Amino acid sequence: MNIVLTGSLGNISKPLATELIAKGHLVTIISSKDDKQKDIEALGAKAAIGSIKDIAFLTATFTGADIVYCMEPPIDQSRLFNPSYTVTEMLNEMDNIAGNYKHAILKSGVKKVIHLSSIGAHTDKGNGILKFHYYAEKVLNQLPAHVSIKFMRPVGFYYNLLANAQMIKQLSKGFVGAFMALRYYGLGGLLSGKRGVIVSNVGDNDINLMVSPFDIASVIAEEMEQPFNGRTFRYIASEELTCNETAKILGEAIDKPYLKWGRISDKQLFKAMVGMKMSPTWVQGFVEMQASGRGKNCRLYEDYYRHRPVLGKTKLKDFAEEFAKAYNQD
Repeated sequence: MNIVLTGSLGNISKPLATELIAKGHLVTIISSKDDKQKDIEALGAKAAIGSIKDIAFLTATFTGADIVYCMEPPIDQSRLFNPSYTVTEMLNEMDNIAGNYKHAILKSGVKKVIHLSSIGAHTDKGNGILKFHYYAEKVLNQLPAHVSIKFMRPVGFYYNLLANAQMIKQLSKGFVGAFMALRYYGLGGLLSGKRGVIVSNVGDNDINLMVSPFDIASVIAEEMEQPFNGRTFRYIASEELTCNETAKILGEAIDKPYLKWGRISDKQLFKAMVGMKMSPTWVQGFVEMQASGRGKNCRLYEDYYRHRPVLGKTKLKDFAEEFAKAYNQD
């Protein structure tokens, strides 16, 4: 088949392209960066250099494709530290990108679409910044019925855990480290040298669903070779753990087998993130997203458990090696 992928050589698109090419498919990869062309061609794919904000470019690139894979790009992290950046601005940008895909699909005559969505896309209530996935699905669902769409809804990515490497280090030092050790490990833990903890407004025995981008790529490649029929969705996950089970596996990889994942209040998390000069409205959306995954019957995972998938083969212990490398960097 002739398949067009968005996402350049990102964490999902690169392994997806590699698998599709190995299966004999013709793959075109869209990238906005000229310097990616050689790397794309080295994989055996065709490079289409242009912007997903350009409907004419998207239409021309999609024309003749049997399947297109569409994703909204991640937010430039530097923008999160702009106090004037708002969740509304983010939602509008993502809505525009989804709209560009819709128009290009319609104009190009593509009949089969796979869209990278997310856990939480089943609702726009109480899920914070994840609501943009709900709206993106809604935009694509405006396409005529003869266009079949598969919405892929992965859970949280393993690599999102990498941010915790620096947190563990910071909460191991000096007075703060001693205070946190006393709070989470008790006096005996403090005196025995236990240091470091992960904290968020979810933690302890809250569920922490995670996925590897390699497992996402494998599922998408599988879905591309299966029949398309109307509008469907599929959740993708690699492992179902609690926050403390997650912390234990990561802790064992960094010689802290006692590591815990503590839970703080929404207000405490908001104050800490705004104190880092992050956009207050975006932080509020992030805190709400996190809170939606708290508790046994949480909003974030309610639809996941109604449509529970077969888990992927990549487990947290596999990723823990990468986490340890990040932790041990100076």
